[in-house]
Amino acid sequence: MSAQINHVAIVSDNYAQLAKFYEALFGMKSSNLQPGAPAMTVGDGYVGLNINQRRAGRSAGLDHFGIQVDDVETVFERMRKNYPMVKWLKRPSNRPFAGITTHDPDGNVFDLSQKDMTNRAAIYVENDGRANARHIDHIGVRTMHSAEMARFYRDVFELTPKNKGANDPNEYLTDGHVTLVLMPWDITAYEGTGIITQGMDHIGFKVESVDAFKADVDRIAASNPRLAPAPMTGPEGRKLEALFRRSCPLGQHQMADCDGTLIDVRAD
Repeated sequence: MSAQINHVAIVSDNYAQLAKFYEALFGMKSSNLQPGAPAMTVGDGYVGLNINQRRAGRSAGLDHFGIQVDDVETVFERMRKNYPMVKWLKRPSNRPFAGITTHDPDGNVFDLSQKDMTNRAAIYVENDGRANARHIDHIGVRTMHSAEMARFYRDVFELTPKNKGANDPNEYLTDGHVTLVLMPWDITAYEGTGIITQGMDHIGFKVESVDAFKADVDRIAASNPRLAPAPMTGPEGRKLEALFRRSCPLGQHQMADCDGTLIDVRAD
């Protein structure tokens, strides 16, 4: 079965500003949404980034990712047989990317769709499968049972496990382009900083040059301070940055977008 990690979703009070951040720094292209739309969507050619307006009761920040398959009924059958605790919910047609919303056995929520799904909206930027030079390379998820969740994504979606270091506690699975990084969640890891609950942790980008990217960050922040990365400063911020750096060995540079979402950056 073909499975593609096709989008990542953020919830934000500043969704229009956040879209400009990803356009400016990563060259993402925006969709042609109607003025006043409650979301902004941008894409890197392969993966879409859907930035939703925060509504009452919703937390801001990274929210979920999406998987597109060629046959959702195969997915349902595999979950019914091997993971009966997993449920799913059909989404309304005004939800970009989403046909179905479901979750893994640890409760990490993700969208499920196939190209011809009738209630799958077509209002987002169309990705043609040719990723930009700067593109989403991996997504990090902190979860209680990382090895078991890796088995779920392998069994249900046939994502391919990747090799890892001998002492690396993470699990890595790929669709051939984007890597899903499953990191163990442990409350004691947050000693000295704010506790972040399990779930989506960060977006990883691949760039042509980390030094060139950093120079662009400085240039754009100087030109438009509203697009400057959110700083990780003070004792708690430095603890969080150190935790981020050691938790995901894929990244070479750690930062946050202008709304505080964590971003990992690496080059070849």
